[in-house]
Amino acid sequence: MDQVSEVFLKDIWDEVMAIYVKESKRIRELKNQSRLQAGIMNYLRVAWRKGKTNWSQGRLHIDVYEPFSWSDDSYKIEAGPYIAELTDEQLTEEVFPALCERMDQLFRSEELGPLFFDYRFEVVFEFERERSRISLHRNLLNESKLHQLQQSLEHFIQSKILADLPVLPNDNDMFFFARHLVNPDLMKQEEEVIEPLIRRLLDKLNMSRKRKNEWIRQYTSAFNTWAQEHFLPQYFVPSGDYGFEWILKEEDRQVVDEGEMDFFLYIALQIGFTEPDNRKKYLELAVKLGSQRAADYLKIGSGKFANTFRSERVECSNNDVTQLIEVRILSEEEAAYGEALDYIIHLLRQGFSKSYSLKLKSSQKHFLPLKKLAKSKLHQFFANALTYPALFPKLAEYADTVMEEFAWYGDVEPGEKSVMPGTYAVMGLGLYSESYYPLVGRYMELVDTEHQMVQDDYAEAFIDAHGLTAEKMPVLVSILLGGNEEGKYVKNETIDDPELAGALVDVLKGKKDHERELVLYRLFKSSDKLAGAARKSQSPLKEELEQLLALWG
Repeated sequence: MDQVSEVFLKDIWDEVMAIYVKESKRIRELKNQSRLQAGIMNYLRVAWRKGKTNWSQGRLHIDVYEPFSWSDDSYKIEAGPYIAELTDEQLTEEVFPALCERMDQLFRSEELGPLFFDYRFEVVFEFERERSRISLHRNLLNESKLHQLQQSLEHFIQSKILADLPVLPNDNDMFFFARHLVNPDLMKQEEEVIEPLIRRLLDKLNMSRKRKNEWIRQYTSAFNTWAQEHFLPQYFVPSGDYGFEWILKEEDRQVVDEGEMDFFLYIALQIGFTEPDNRKKYLELAVKLGSQRAADYLKIGSGKFANTFRSERVECSNNDVTQLIEVRILSEEEAAYGEALDYIIHLLRQGFSKSYSLKLKSSQKHFLPLKKLAKSKLHQFFANALTYPALFPKLAEYADTVMEEFAWYGDVEPGEKSVMPGTYAVMGLGLYSESYYPLVGRYMELVDTEHQMVQDDYAEAFIDAHGLTAEKMPVLVSILLGGNEEGKYVKNETIDDPELAGALVDVLKGKKDHERELVLYRLFKSSDKLAGAARKSQSPLKEELEQLLALWG
């Protein structure tokens, strides 16, 4: 090797090793590393970036982690005047091959620790001149480490995924497992292989909604990474902020691999449960690549459900892929809404998503008297149906079918207007008929009080609709407990009757301390106000209020 090339290589290697020694110390100190992680370091980029006024007055940039396009965290060092003497031939035939050889030897050793390097490693070398640029890269593979990882993954699947409860993987293992599912070195990229494993773990995690949601988040993230870093760049050029838009390549576009397209469509459907906008985008991109299946998905759905229903009174259709139900009321009458409800209930019992949205064409425009509820087409449909008392039993049947803890309708953008499936039917029934108080109670036990807020106003609406008696106290308490933990004070009712206060005491005796405090806060605003009311009251109201104060703790 030429002396100038040797000097340049030494400067590079000295800097790389100095960085690696520090990284090695950090990695050795990491705790609870996953058995599914072969190693951490898998990338090195060495780049000469030209100077602003003279290309040879630039700096050497070293990246030991693959950089994001919008950031620059490179290690930057100066180099000697020898840079101007280096030729493209020396860089291509001497420096880069020698750098790769040293890197390969280090990569295959355990000099920096057994978990320092992953089983794959990419070496990138770039050199900028005034009007030209060299760009070289080489992929290294440690077959022994890959084989060990394959064995670890198979053992993990057998012992942690397929094994019966109570055996479960930890969160760290789930992170790597999700990413291994879309790694062709480790798993076949086929729905028939991947889906049973995802479904098995989902079923096992039903015991913990938090962990189940985390697993969904992990595999959704892995699927998006596969789509955006592997599949789409073969056919599209990223554009827009952070490359979230994709423009079809006019040249150098690869022929679409049928197997990869099938897997991409599977991914699009899977992420659609939590990211419907991404699902739609992916399907539209697949259509641009000529996928008739993607076009059918967007137009009519998967074909799993009977698509249409028509009668003299109503027309209904659905798309399970976009999770949309369409209802067109041809004749504004009870029977039309009854037929539409039958259609929706039947879909739900067949497995249609409870997080659906609804497109409605109707000349009637009713809404429930609850300010926080979004005035969506779904809300309008149920408010219209609630104008027909004969449909109340069918609406209750619908609610019992669709209610699901931690699920959300898709009728609004995720946020403070989002509601649990069944909300519009249940809240309407609870306002219009005493017969459905038990249904209201079941709803309030299921509702996600940490993330849903619209039910906070329901107590006042309920009191406006029915008034408050001792017999209604149990359902009112269930409504108050179903409110957000910082639920609002109920302004339209004062507990100034001994029968009401006594009924409240009886209900609260069977509740936990924090439940009692929430109910009493929402009815009295503070323990001081309750104490003041008790002092000013006469028997027997005084004694009942004092019991309530004692329950406040």
